[in-house]
Amino acid sequence: MVLTIGTQIIKHLTAFFKGLFDDIPEANDDYTWKPSDKLSDQNSYQLFTGPVHNLGGGGPDVDDAIQWMIHQVRGGSNSDKKVNVLIIRSRGDDTYNQLIYRMKGVKYVETLIIKNRQEANRIDIFDKVRNAGVIFFAGGDQCEYIRHWKNTKLEVAVKSVYDKGGAIGGTSAGAMIHSEFVYDSCACEDSIETPQALDDPYRNITFTYNFFQWKHLKNTVIDTHFDERKRMGRIMVFIARQIQDGVSNCALGIAISEETSLVIDKYGIAKVIGKGAVYFVFGDHLPEVCQPGQPLTFYDYKIWRIPRGDTFDL
Repeated sequence: MVLTIGTQIIKHLTAFFKGLFDDIPEANDDYTWKPSDKLSDQNSYQLFTGPVHNLGGGGPDVDDAIQWMIHQVRGGSNSDKKVNVLIIRSRGDDTYNQLIYRMKGVKYVETLIIKNRQEANRIDIFDKVRNAGVIFFAGGDQCEYIRHWKNTKLEVAVKSVYDKGGAIGGTSAGAMIHSEFVYDSCACEDSIETPQALDDPYRNITFTYNFFQWKHLKNTVIDTHFDERKRMGRIMVFIARQIQDGVSNCALGIAISEETSLVIDKYGIAKVIGKGAVYFVFGDHLPEVCQPGQPLTFYDYKIWRIPRGDTFDL
């Protein structure tokens, strides 16, 4: 009986390894990797040296921040390793492709336009995403992203990239979806701005929970386009709501300016790259007044302004 079991195991292992080597193309100087190649399936077993994040504040992207996360997951700027990069969005074009393909350490880049839940559950999209080393969510509409992508195979695949040490990033709405508490902008057609939010912290302000939930972004709410749109009061409302509603006894707002990125390494050390600053706004007690139809009253926030080049320990 022992010999029979051992023989069966050997047969299975032989078949498994034969399948792996069958997928490797013969040596050919003209060979070019394509997403349809079976070899791409092997990337799902590849481990990277993250996980890391790149969160952009909107406006022109910070190219150095995108290059940073590529280097972080491939083992450094001098590594010979190359990674596959995917851009994910619900509408738009593939203008990121040319920019990113020219970056060091990129093996392949593709933009996936995923417009609905049916597409987010397609097995071919699931396979492409889980075989990537870097995923970057373009700007757009965070409500659309949540409605189309939450609780789908796409979400599972993105989490698998993080779990194997990959990079997960995004800009504008594509950055906001990565906080634990997501202002989803689903209650009205246009985003609420500071004057309306401070006047009534509950009017047309809703949140989504239990989306990605990354390790170093627990108890956070991310906001973008911070300086240009004067959103300090808005993020204060977002923080107050988490505490008032009993979601958490504290919340950290991460407010990112335009043309600025916050990159976060695998140890939770965040660094500001780009032209502007990032503001960290912390609330750790119940607001004095946070009720529907009444202006917000909330004293003693703790606020840090982190300029370009400086760091913050999350």
